[in-house]
Amino acid sequence: MIQSPLNYTGGKFRLLPQLLPLFPDKIETFVDLFCGGCNVGINVNASRHMYNDANRHLICLYNALKNNSKEITLKTIYSIIEKYDLSLSSKYGYDYYGCESGRGLSAYNKDKYFRMRVDFNSRTDRDDDYYILFYVLIVYSFNNQIRFNRSGEFNLPVGKRDFNKKMESKLLSFIDTLQSQNSHFSCFDFDDFDVSALTERDFVYLDPPYLITCATYNEQDGWNQDKEKQLLAFMEKLSDLNIKCALSNVLASKGKENSILIEWLRAHADRYTVHPLTYGYANSSYHTKDKSDSAQETLITNY
Repeated sequence: MIQSPLNYTGGKFRLLPQLLPLFPDKIETFVDLFCGGCNVGINVNASRHMYNDANRHLICLYNALKNNSKEITLKTIYSIIEKYDLSLSSKYGYDYYGCESGRGLSAYNKDKYFRMRVDFNSRTDRDDDYYILFYVLIVYSFNNQIRFNRSGEFNLPVGKRDFNKKMESKLLSFIDTLQSQNSHFSCFDFDDFDVSALTERDFVYLDPPYLITCATYNEQDGWNQDKEKQLLAFMEKLSDLNIKCALSNVLASKGKENSILIEWLRAHADRYTVHPLTYGYANSSYHTKDKSDSAQETLITNY
């Protein structure tokens, strides 16, 4: 299994052994409509991959990784680290920076990270180097997450870790696989995605923000009840066109129920199949101390 180089909120890497066997055996075009960290699409065998996400920075980063050799990408990453004098503990160790592994490297990197963040937010050119800088910013940010304020500025504080060999290995494996695929990237809201060219040989995977969970994508009204209903209508549209599709979601979590989804499933019980899954990833809510909460993770298919 290839793991995303991004610690993307709600990433499905740990659920792949349960998800992939439930997908169709033969897929012509695989559409990852909310691709996020690309953990799913990068591991699906298909003739063509279409990755879509509403986050333009994310899509442009993937295009930069696809269009440049991994040697150039890696050289650019290390030149950025050197430019801002950020830590590189895999080479020099923690003592070199006056830090302990348990407490992390935030004390050393804080001022340097903020200078990098200011430079990123003030840049107007949007070339490949800009998006590699975006990747380095994510690596050195809190919990390796992605968050922008209402003004469009990246606003996460500094994190405890840096670009280590494990991160480098994941990135290089991801680039190798991405460049071996017949892959295409787009940046649309899900209901603006054109499905007219899709056929019954294709497959659409939907992994939207979860309505009843707490995550950065639910901030600033990022996902609400209206969008949840629009998504379910979009899934009905795919079904009417005989396009196979699957929806990842949760029916209940932390004492809350997704009543919209539950009622919709009851009304369409003859059309959709609910596959219960074992809750298998811990980074969907990094503020929560109890990672073992009994969320009812499911995959809903129209086949």
